[in-house]
Amino acid sequence: MIAIIDYGMGNLRSVERALTHVGAAEVRVTDDPTVIEAADRVVFPGQGAVRDCMSALHRYELVDVLGRVMRDRPFLGICMGMQALMSRSEENDGVQALGYFDGTVRHFRHLTGGDPQLKIPHMGWNRLEQTRPHPLFAGIEPGTRFYFVHSYYVEPADASIIQGRSDYGAPFAAAIGADNVFATQFHPEKSQAPGLRLLENFLAWDGEPCS
Repeated sequence: MIAIIDYGMGNLRSVERALTHVGAAEVRVTDDPTVIEAADRVVFPGQGAVRDCMSALHRYELVDVLGRVMRDRPFLGICMGMQALMSRSEENDGVQALGYFDGTVRHFRHLTGGDPQLKIPHMGWNRLEQTRPHPLFAGIEPGTRFYFVHSYYVEPADASIIQGRSDYGAPFAAAIGADNVFATQFHPEKSQAPGLRLLENFLAWDGEPCS
């Protein structure tokens, strides 16, 4: 069973439909900690701002269960679900995030430098350059385009967790991961065939990274 964490942010049904399309037998969109802890795999999607995400996670009492499931099963963060894994965000003079990975969520103005040709939010298709092999990239060619919608990007303290980069004014981390946790800034569920392949790979993934 796959649990999609529902904390009131993002189009969760599109993620549910995409997972079902690639062969997931049972998908539960839920805010119930008991259901989430019983899941074999967990997906943490979302859209919006880290401040609102963290406020909702506390309101739904999901912070502790997130910490537990990230320790021992395949876990996929998507968009806001990636940014919330960092330790902090510079938004609103500083917001504490989940802290699974040490690093900061920064506004795109740091990369775009005010270039009027680089609109914020960064929205649309962009190339993903894979920085290291990973089971979730199986069958996906380097340089494949994925769909992004975001105004902030993550800056990990440990560059070794960066699994893929894209470029918007300068390179930024578009996929991160370590051990059984993988996360993407782009939306696999909106990325047509390549995104569906990544989700299909997630269904087959045993939680072990490439050696």
